[in-house]
Amino acid sequence: MISRRGLLFGIGAGLATSCGLPAYAHDEKFKLDEKFEPQSISFSGYEPGTIIIDPKNHFLYLQLEADMARRYGVGVGRSGLAFRGQAEVGRKAKWPSWTPTANMIRRNPKKYGRFAKGVPGGPNNPLGSRALYLYRDGRDTLYRIHGTTEPSSIGRSVSNGCIRMINDHVEDLYERVPVGARVVVL
Repeated sequence: MISRRGLLFGIGAGLATSCGLPAYAHDEKFKLDEKFEPQSISFSGYEPGTIIIDPKNHFLYLQLEADMARRYGVGVGRSGLAFRGQAEVGRKAKWPSWTPTANMIRRNPKKYGRFAKGVPGGPNNPLGSRALYLYRDGRDTLYRIHGTTEPSSIGRSVSNGCIRMINDHVEDLYERVPVGARVVVL
């Protein structure tokens, strides 16, 4: 006889897979290239606390001191969809909800239309475990630095414009960066 817990778990798993979302946040078989692991490196040119994103090389830097930074590997936007310029972290969220933008739905209604009402935060959410919301002139740009349910996208240009990080890595960055931090996307 099936228990109530088993029934609810089965329904939840069925919903996650029927929505086209992964059943778990990270594939246990995935191995991140060592160069994309967080590391302290020699880096200069920005005020401490500034986040610098180098989309061409798939790195995000957090300037720590005058000559040191913490470097993380990232996934970035496909050609023509990437954010460029300066912004600031306007807000932060743990286990954020996600709703595709109107442009995402317009570009690919079959893929994104079914999520138009949003996806609640949790391990199957495309924004992963944390999100830093990029604002410009006090307005949400709709671009994010966030975790991902697709760790194999790190080191690639595949997103709809946001900056993707491994969940553990974005959690580390989240704890180091305050709201109001400057963001520079090269």
